[in-house]
Amino acid sequence: MAYDRYVAICNPLHYGTIMTIKTCTILVVASYFTAVIQAAIQTGFTFSLIFCDATINHFICDALPLIRLSCSSTVLNELLISICAALIGGGSLLIILISYIFIVTTVVKIPSSQGKKKAFSTCASHLLCVTLFYGTVLFNYIHPSSGILSRHEIVASVLYTMVIPMLNPIIYSLRNKEVRRNMQQLLRQRNIVDLWLITF
Repeated sequence: MAYDRYVAICNPLHYGTIMTIKTCTILVVASYFTAVIQAAIQTGFTFSLIFCDATINHFICDALPLIRLSCSSTVLNELLISICAALIGGGSLLIILISYIFIVTTVVKIPSSQGKKKAFSTCASHLLCVTLFYGTVLFNYIHPSSGILSRHEIVASVLYTMVIPMLNPIIYSLRNKEVRRNMQQLLRQRNIVDLWLITF
């Protein structure tokens, strides 16, 4: 998404030639390939552990809660999780940040305020989703291990695995004026909230 936004804003006239089906396929395959390799490596290292307990105090079978059940040393596994989080999470976050630096420098050069507003509104929904996702993921995986799974970690896991993916369609669809207008009418009829504060 960040690359797509970068091309759409920084190279709008070349968008059709850059964002081809081949480019999109390469981006998707690279993402899935990275995820499969990372999962295979972590699974292989997890098989070498000896487990004392069979109950995971979590709502998903994630790597951190699983290795906390181990009786054997988990130093290598925790190091591997930190390295993967830093390389994969940090690497993709770095790519997103670099693309947004280019986007911001391009948008600042746009002479009209209407053009700037339109360009920033194009990126706002993606930036909101990225911030929510990376905030919870970094909270969960980049911190010292206490050995005991806290409720905060479980809540953060629920946020990045369930809540944020459910919010994505809502956040992206609120950019559509017709959807936003219908949502405002619905909420006004029910006297829940006035959405005049929400501007995308």
